[in-house]
Amino acid sequence: MTLRLPKAELPAELKENMIKQLGVVPENVEVLWHSPRVTQDNLEFGAKVGAWDAVDPVLKSLAHMAVASQVGCSWCLDVGYFQAQNENLDLAKASQVPRWREADVFTGLERDVMGYAEAMTNTPPTVTDEQYTALLERLGTSAMVELTAFIAYVNLATRANVANGVTSQGFSDACEIPLAKRPATSRTGATS
Repeated sequence: MTLRLPKAELPAELKENMIKQLGVVPENVEVLWHSPRVTQDNLEFGAKVGAWDAVDPVLKSLAHMAVASQVGCSWCLDVGYFQAQNENLDLAKASQVPRWREADVFTGLERDVMGYAEAMTNTPPTVTDEQYTALLERLGTSAMVELTAFIAYVNLATRANVANGVTSQGFSDACEIPLAKRPATSRTGATS
């Protein structure tokens, strides 16, 4: 897939900030910059979402990567894995998210969170009362609200990247463990 819009030239300060954060300018930011207001609002909201702290960062990282894998956003999966490394999360686990059903490195809670992320991502969503209640009992109300809103935001970001033709920039190449590939048969429900 190729970018469906050419990259726009970013202001020098924003470009420098992106390079400080990630080492390169993210292509999704360059594509979105055709509408600076959308880009700035997206970056600000993304930063706010990233600052929410009622859910364990490991669970949020796994949920993000599960959504990215299901939607097919190689950019989000790539950068999510890179961020897991930078946040000192368990790379053995993070590397296995694309094949989480087959991998034996995840706890029951982690599996349930990734299953919930996929159920929210299905079109139409396939979240069940039992699934929601089981997570609510373990996470509590504040964390459940945060996790749900976080997964919804990740769906917005991943789907925008895929629609705009943004793909992996090789962020995860810096990680010492290769990122697993998603099995062709592991898709659940109807997805878009």
